[in-house]
Amino acid sequence: MKPILFSYRRCPYAMRARMALKYAGIDVEHREIELRNKPKSMLAVSPKGTVPVLCIGSTVLDQSLDIMRWAIEQSDPNGWKNVDDAIAQAWIDKNDGPFKLLLDQYKYPNRFPGLDQEAALHEAMEWMLLPMEAALQSSQYLMGNQMSWIDIAIFPFIRQFSMVDLQKFDQLPIPAVKAWLTQHLESDLFNSVMQKHPVWLD
Repeated sequence: MKPILFSYRRCPYAMRARMALKYAGIDVEHREIELRNKPKSMLAVSPKGTVPVLCIGSTVLDQSLDIMRWAIEQSDPNGWKNVDDAIAQAWIDKNDGPFKLLLDQYKYPNRFPGLDQEAALHEAMEWMLLPMEAALQSSQYLMGNQMSWIDIAIFPFIRQFSMVDLQKFDQLPIPAVKAWLTQHLESDLFNSVMQKHPVWLD
């Protein structure tokens, strides 16, 4: 039986999991969920109710990074996992921790009364986008001149950040980040995992 993937097309966590599974050549049964009406079959295996969730027989992976790591353990044709683990973890900690909070503050200012959207943008620049710019000025990818799982893990969140206000993002002084983002947006890998699926119903 194919592994079963519960996913939501626009979720950045699900996006990075789908990209890793596609890269590794793992064929899955895709079950697209509706956030307001989550399938009982998903909640039965992962009560926290967030995507992605990957069911491999009786094994359930419900953290996107665990799904990415599992996928590239099965097959890693371009050496995505050949990186310095400590530096990789530092990027993940930055992205999945403070930057994700700043992204939410920037994208949904109405959810954070008293917080300034411009201040969130400034902090995101200082915390994430400018360090990325420095790294990408000296190499093609975040971990060197070869793409790694770190680029894929972070890309969907930078994509989401850029889409809050495309005109404003275009004016930011981060040319290397923009070039890196465009490369991922135009990639066959990204576009292959963004096809629309009908909502899965139990």
